[in-house]
Amino acid sequence: MPGRTLPTFTIDEVESHNSAKSCYVTVGKNVYDVTDFLDSHPGGADLVLDWAGKDIGAILKDEASHTHSEAAYEVLDESLVGFLESGNGASANGKAKGGENGTEEQWVHPRTGMSCEEDLSKDTDYNADYKTHKFLDLNKPLFMQIWNGGFSKEFYLDQVHRPRHYKGGESAPLFGNFLEPLSKTPWWLIPLVWWPVISYGVYVAFQGFGSVAPVAGYFGFGLSLWTLIEYILHRFLFHLDYYLPDNRVGITAHFLLHGIHHYLPMDRYRLVMPPTLFVVLAAPFWKFAHTVLFYNWYAATAAFCGGVFGYTLYDMTHYFLHHQTLPAYYRALKKYHLAHHFLDYENGFGVTSAFWDKIFGTELVYNPKTN
Repeated sequence: MPGRTLPTFTIDEVESHNSAKSCYVTVGKNVYDVTDFLDSHPGGADLVLDWAGKDIGAILKDEASHTHSEAAYEVLDESLVGFLESGNGASANGKAKGGENGTEEQWVHPRTGMSCEEDLSKDTDYNADYKTHKFLDLNKPLFMQIWNGGFSKEFYLDQVHRPRHYKGGESAPLFGNFLEPLSKTPWWLIPLVWWPVISYGVYVAFQGFGSVAPVAGYFGFGLSLWTLIEYILHRFLFHLDYYLPDNRVGITAHFLLHGIHHYLPMDRYRLVMPPTLFVVLAAPFWKFAHTVLFYNWYAATAAFCGGVFGYTLYDMTHYFLHHQTLPAYYRALKKYHLAHHFLDYENGFGVTSAFWDKIFGTELVYNPKTN
């Protein structure tokens, strides 16, 4: 089982490996080290060295030159050492500036394997994906594969941020048993569960104040504060990648909390937060609200309700950004958020707004016309 992240190479770096001491070849974006295979090649090492540092996709398919068996492709699979960082002058956003004969050529981003937001909805070939990456087999329940996979943190983080898409947009099996329904949450459950709770909390706060104005003020304060909490949770909890413990407990917890969403970003039933998980995450903020606003229990309750209402808007917005046709402002926000999935998962942590990304220097910069 792989225990490291496969690196990326520039074309110049690949072309420099052109000798019997170090022989690299490419097929598309994949880079292979075939040095150990040179002496075993049926046609002799020289035939391979003629293509050292070059793309061999065409010669592999050229039956007039040499017929390659399935074993040849298996040798390549075992020799994969990385991926091309750019091709024919590829730009940083993952698009090639030019292909052969001056034609425009689409490239893929080396870190995510995607070129645009539409790629997020293209069905993954389960068998080919598992054979190439040796990560998770989408034909089988995912939980025990993560738990027993023996993945290093580095390899896991590389793979979980390469989006896949389960057939037809359905949900991939997580547990494969009676727990499966508990792992799925429809978006409408969020307002159905939490808006009555919020309404009751606001009613209680009103009983304490006796007027609307202070309740509305503290509710608005909590709602505004949520936007910062949203950013902090997404950046420092859901994406605590650098600080993630390098063991099965840490990796499995990360996968269940947020990793599965990056692995299968268009899974509509594993996009919003299950109410039971939100209760666990919200409990400290109840204490926080009553610590900050210690002088008035009703004020703290109103602020907490405003924060929870902000959370419900966040979760529903998150769902709609992935699965709904939206007005002009939200279309721009949708492109911004989906770029977080297919282009750069280390920036763009704001979901309902890019405001805090701009403040803290994590704004995701991309060209919406080419993405």
